[in-house]
Amino acid sequence: MSTGLRANPNRLPLLAMAALVLVCLVGVAAVRLSGLSAQQQADAAALSIRQLRFEDRDDGGINVLEAGSGTLLAAVAPGTNGFLRSTMRGLVRERKRQGYGPDLPFELVAHVDGRLTLIDPGTQRRIDLESFGPTNSAVFAQLLPVTPGVHHVAQP
Repeated sequence: MSTGLRANPNRLPLLAMAALVLVCLVGVAAVRLSGLSAQQQADAAALSIRQLRFEDRDDGGINVLEAGSGTLLAAVAPGTNGFLRSTMRGLVRERKRQGYGPDLPFELVAHVDGRLTLIDPGTQRRIDLESFGPTNSAVFAQLLPVTPGVHHVAQP
């Protein structure tokens, strides 16, 4: 009588689970031993910070306002600027899910190393905009105050 897999068909799922656990353990050990870290590197110092509000308009556009003064910084026409729209849609969805309203402004931070970060202080969610390339990060960089001699767009 054979003691192979045909003799006990219930043994195959158990072997597959054991193999999965073994692969996970080897993967974790490899990452730990290589010195890689899942943590982000520390932020460089902030060069410029602007608090922003994004308001939907009746025509489908978006007004981008400076939170403190209410100054209109940009008017996004309906159906344009998909990166800004999708980024803000995701942040607002998370705010609603956690019970936060639109009163708390978002923070756009330009760092001295050229990186841009969009932060939601309510949910603690952050988006490192340079990850999406210089064209997309430039959409948000134009919302920062102009500082003579300083270029806010993330480095390519």
